[in-house]
Amino acid sequence: MEGKTILGLLLCALIFGAGFVISGDVGQYFNLSAFLIVFGGCLGTAIASFRMERLGYVGKVLRNSYRSRMKEPSAIVEILVDLSVKSRIRGLHTLVEDERETSIMFLRRALGFVVDNYSREQTTDILNTEMYFFKQRRDESERVLRVMADICPAIGLAGSVVGLIGMLSGVNDTGVVLATIPIALTSTLYGVILANFVFLPLAARIREVTDHELLLQKIIIEGVRAIQSELNPRVLEVKLKSFLTPSAREGQLVSLARIKERFRIDDREEDAPVMPAPEGVGATL
Repeated sequence: MEGKTILGLLLCALIFGAGFVISGDVGQYFNLSAFLIVFGGCLGTAIASFRMERLGYVGKVLRNSYRSRMKEPSAIVEILVDLSVKSRIRGLHTLVEDERETSIMFLRRALGFVVDNYSREQTTDILNTEMYFFKQRRDESERVLRVMADICPAIGLAGSVVGLIGMLSGVNDTGVVLATIPIALTSTLYGVILANFVFLPLAARIREVTDHELLLQKIIIEGVRAIQSELNPRVLEVKLKSFLTPSAREGQLVSLARIKERFRIDDREEDAPVMPAPEGVGATL
């Protein structure tokens, strides 16, 4: 997880916990019976509603969403433009080298299709299908967490009812009343906290990461299609930058010196005619 994210979480947790500390004895907010009722009820409902494989997959998605460092769209655009220039200088078959070096699985698969001489239509169809089912799987994981968030307050209310029943059954015994009132109140508190401070934020995190990855995949599909059609790198750069925010579009990516250094291309490998730029875009690299 990024350092800023960890710092933000810790700061918010301290502020949130300070509210409990200031209001009085912190121990009065902890009740094992209420916690077991809410947590056990929520977990049991999730197991009854979804397959265990699905719940395990949700755990993996959450772990990866916080542990993996995602590339920025501008970085993907730069990689694709560089690959476009390299393919025009050395040929498409040399992209297999970058297929092994690429850290993004989707881009690695896309480059594999290019090297294996898949047609543009086949490549686009396969990648679009993969992107569609990727979104479906992530949507299902998000739905699991949102269902659990919907369940938690109801389970907390059930715990409150349990506490009230115990209180009424010992209405003539002060000790019983004092023992059951915390269950009735803290059960509702735990249900609300689990729903709004745990499950809903986790679902929102999955949605945030999924949208970011879908954007990267769309950029990759457009870039790979352009590489297969031998689109001029200058035009490709302008096209892919349309995916970026205005502040990220500044600067020029196509620099022959930088690309030669990155891919260790000798001057003898340059092919001057393959780098023409359309009128109005730029005549030289």
